[in-house]
Amino acid sequence: MRDLVLVLAGLFGLFVGGELLVRGAVAVALRLGLTAFVVGVVVVGFGTSMPELLVSVRAAIGGTPGIALGNVIGSNIANILLIAGIGLTIAPMAAMARSARIDVVAMLAVGLAASALLFLDTIGRLAGLGLLALLVAYLVHTLRAGGQDRASPEGTIMQRANERPLVIVGLLLAGLVLLFAGAEMLIRGATAIARRLGISEAVIGLTVVAVGTSLPELATTLVAAIRRQGAVAIGNVVGSNIFNVLGILGIAALVAPIPAAGVLTPGDAAVLAAATIVFALLLLAGRTIGRPWGIAFLCGYGGYTAWLFIG
Repeated sequence: MRDLVLVLAGLFGLFVGGELLVRGAVAVALRLGLTAFVVGVVVVGFGTSMPELLVSVRAAIGGTPGIALGNVIGSNIANILLIAGIGLTIAPMAAMARSARIDVVAMLAVGLAASALLFLDTIGRLAGLGLLALLVAYLVHTLRAGGQDRASPEGTIMQRANERPLVIVGLLLAGLVLLFAGAEMLIRGATAIARRLGISEAVIGLTVVAVGTSLPELATTLVAAIRRQGAVAIGNVVGSNIFNVLGILGIAALVAPIPAAGVLTPGDAAVLAAATIVFALLLLAGRTIGRPWGIAFLCGYGGYTAWLFIG
């Protein structure tokens, strides 16, 4: 019971902390006049990935590679099949702008790279440094491209542009504190439950931890879908998946090399690659993505989760 309370408290802390951090970050971004897609990719997408970052770094330091890797890979799978699936089921997303295609291509390349990294013996510091270098290059490109078009009808996402500076600072600090506390509680509780039930840490990382740390992405996508802000909803998933691999896995590997051989299965790598390819092709096709695709994604996620526990 104590371990379950830790998991629930950790998830609550991550959810509330992520929400506060995103609100503060969006307020800063809107004050700087960034476009909707840049807000979605860089600020919302990366900001909602902070729970994954803290959990994976904490797991890498603590010597639990199953949770460190499972959290990153499982979050990327959940972002596409579960979160984008729910968003598409609620409201079909209109075709995205051509200017955003480079971000989709980056997500595709990063997803395939993550699948390949799972076959290494160890994801070491050199690999982590390379991932972080790619992240910096991507951020520089995205911010430069976004600065060329600051006018956007969706620039009022979450309507936080007029927050006072002290309120913004308070949101950011409170979010970070809750994220740190939530990550610590979630790791302790999830690891203990896995050991008691005889479930591998990898499965716990791919499911409970991954979905738990993806709650901020889910909340953001739901709000964006309901408000018909497709650029933000899509940007949230795209940006989060890019940051999960380049930022989270990069930082975690730089802090403590992560054993990869045999931690996850080739099936996990295949599911990540397939989901990323299908999602990217749909976005690059330049057409509206309807509810049937959302339902298909959700069914795919249900099947994958069942396979993890049954297998």
